[in-house]
Amino acid sequence: MAMKFQYNKTTIQELNKQLTIRKKALPILKNKETALRLEVKKRQKEVTKAENQRHELLTRINEYGGFWNEFPNILFIDDLDTGTETIVGVKVPEVRAIEFKLADISWWSYSAWIPAGIELLKKAIVLDIRIDVLHRQIAALDNARKKTTQKVNLYEKVQIPEMDQAVLKIKRFLEDKENIAKAGQKIMKSRQA
Repeated sequence: MAMKFQYNKTTIQELNKQLTIRKKALPILKNKETALRLEVKKRQKEVTKAENQRHELLTRINEYGGFWNEFPNILFIDDLDTGTETIVGVKVPEVRAIEFKLADISWWSYSAWIPAGIELLKKAIVLDIRIDVLHRQIAALDNARKKTTQKVNLYEKVQIPEMDQAVLKIKRFLEDKENIAKAGQKIMKSRQA
């Protein structure tokens, strides 16, 4: 869509202000885009690492095999402390702490492997929550990166060139108008003389 403007000096001043703002914001937006891209890659590496850990943990859990049928329903998440942190100007979810609660049971009536099983389950739950939060962080950061990229492209490829052309057109128009006025004055003087 072509930019609409009036052919006067006020419009030139307004366009120059907007042009200055965009030219100053462009490097900042490019840096933000780069930082967001790096954060997304960093989080993706963390997800891969956490998924590898979860795979190893599931292998260990599967070693217990049929014993899990005897496992009592005694492990509960008591408190999940969540919040948000700001990464490169983007608010993303984070897990601050996970507290587990064990049901009141008589340990004498259960097998000796139950405490080790509880620890394995705690680690598995923590890893699952961490992976979920990392996926949410990646989604938020990637969305912000896409919006920043769109803004960079808008400024760089559309608005700045259009404003430059508009200022140039207005200046040429005003110069032509001034030259015509001067020529008209010369003609009038020559006729009067």
